[in-house]
Amino acid sequence: MVDSSQSPSKSGVQPFAETAVHRILDANLDRAREGLRIIEEWCRFGLNHQPMTEQLKGLRQTLAQWHTPEIRQARDTPGDPGTALTHPQEAERTSVAAVLQANFCRLQEALRVLEEYGKLYRSDFAAACKDMRYLTYTLESELLGHYRLQQMQRALTYLVTSPHDNLLPVVEAALQGGVGLVQYRDKDTDDSIRIQVAKDLKALCHRYGALFLVNDRVDLALAVDADGVHLGQTDLPIDVARRLLGSDRIIGRSTTNPDEMHRAIAEGANYIGVGPVYSTPTKPDKAAAGLDYVRYAADHATVPWYAIGGINTDNLQEVLQAGADRVAVVRAIIEAENPTLISQYFVAQTNHHKTFHPRLSQDANLHD
Repeated sequence: MVDSSQSPSKSGVQPFAETAVHRILDANLDRAREGLRIIEEWCRFGLNHQPMTEQLKGLRQTLAQWHTPEIRQARDTPGDPGTALTHPQEAERTSVAAVLQANFCRLQEALRVLEEYGKLYRSDFAAACKDMRYLTYTLESELLGHYRLQQMQRALTYLVTSPHDNLLPVVEAALQGGVGLVQYRDKDTDDSIRIQVAKDLKALCHRYGALFLVNDRVDLALAVDADGVHLGQTDLPIDVARRLLGSDRIIGRSTTNPDEMHRAIAEGANYIGVGPVYSTPTKPDKAAAGLDYVRYAADHATVPWYAIGGINTDNLQEVLQAGADRVAVVRAIIEAENPTLISQYFVAQTNHHKTFHPRLSQDANLHD
């Protein structure tokens, strides 16, 4: 007598193995669809981005069509040993970006499993999952890029650090005051120390929903998975930094005059620094660009820009009146007796100015 349980199915797979394959397909179709829905919800409600929302919804519905009764019938949740498995990292997310990245990873892993085991089910299904997986790599870069640009749009007060014995507590105090963007600048400390400080600062920024950039060093930004990098005029060309960092990271460039401004914008900077507005010991070799350059940027800049250089509570108003919407601050916060209070002042004043003195500017382009 022939044991029917060992007879090949029409796919050539033994029946017991076919059931296991269907269980794998069922679990990973669920996983991929759930990941897509989590990402889709942010595009819909967080970014208000209709084209990307519709694209993700289309992918989710395509997978739903493949999730046939034949595959669903193999489901055995009580007998699945994986339902009790978890990892401590899954219990906490530090930011929306972390949620998005975790679910893109989940989605891409599930699609890879569907592609490989799908070859035992239907070749057209496996091919569709492969195409979808490659598409999600592009979507991930686009979405995280949109998310970071949206955060930058809201961050009107930008803290640039300088060396300090208690840097982490000072930065946390500034974050508690509402600072939405932090750049780690330290040109002299050994890399072995710098990389740990950068990791700690990034974790701190993300805990408060702020962006974290690294000054000058693209390699350090990559090493700590920073949100981007700020480059000086003598640092890497923007196109080289872009190739290294990818399309989803922020790249800023310092500028001191209109020529540098237009060149940085043409080269693809996501934002520019405009200054130094006033003489500052942070840049002792740079002559002050003055308020005239701030006025020029207000009339001609086509990307977000931050007035920087010697800006403090005494001169903030004249910088805003000259046309700045955003300011970058160093010593006024880092050396403050109460960094939270000073940060609150800068955040309140820039937000108030932006609200009551709106300008037709580059911000609309961030949603394109």
